[in-house]
Amino acid sequence: MADFTRRLPVYLLLDCSGSMMGEPIEAVRQGVKALLSELRGDPQALETAYLSVITFDSQARQIIPLTELMSFKEPEINAGGATALGGALNVLIDCVNSEVRKSTETQKGDWRPLVFILTDGSPTDVETFREAAQRIKGMKAANIIACAAGSNANTSYLKEITESVLMMNTLSAGDMAQFFAWVSGSIKMSSKTLDAKPGAPIELPPPPQGFVVVP
Repeated sequence: MADFTRRLPVYLLLDCSGSMMGEPIEAVRQGVKALLSELRGDPQALETAYLSVITFDSQARQIIPLTELMSFKEPEINAGGATALGGALNVLIDCVNSEVRKSTETQKGDWRPLVFILTDGSPTDVETFREAAQRIKGMKAANIIACAAGSNANTSYLKEITESVLMMNTLSAGDMAQFFAWVSGSIKMSSKTLDAKPGAPIELPPPPQGFVVVP
């Protein structure tokens, strides 16, 4: 049997709605670039982490399938349209079901995926969102961390899908850079503790200064 490395799948769900136009979406582009650079410089992350990007505006789509870090090409990300977060959750569920290897009797599957959601508003597809939130809860298949960015972000919806919700006050390039640095730190920390504590709850570094963990 071929050698098999257990992967740590990482999914980024990025809000690309119209309110992200201008500086915010440029900060997201730079953030993804910095994240990639950080992870490629970490031997453990390089070996285990696989990255995928799902974007949502009026529609949701997976623009980068689960890819090893060295083969990952930066996606083209543009802003415009509504906020189909429910659609993005459905895309995520389909991707996890099709891409993440399950454990079998003879072989352990991939690690539980890490999912980071970044949004600056509320879902515009509320009915779809509510149904998808229930599906996500039923799966228990991933560690989901959501970040509400800026004063218009609605944390109550995010609380329906995960207990781990961060609030950042602005959509500034500085805050966005801090968020992506925190994401890369979280991935690096996770990739190091996987073997040490299999099955243990995910441990994340403290959030960046000025970010609030939503109770």
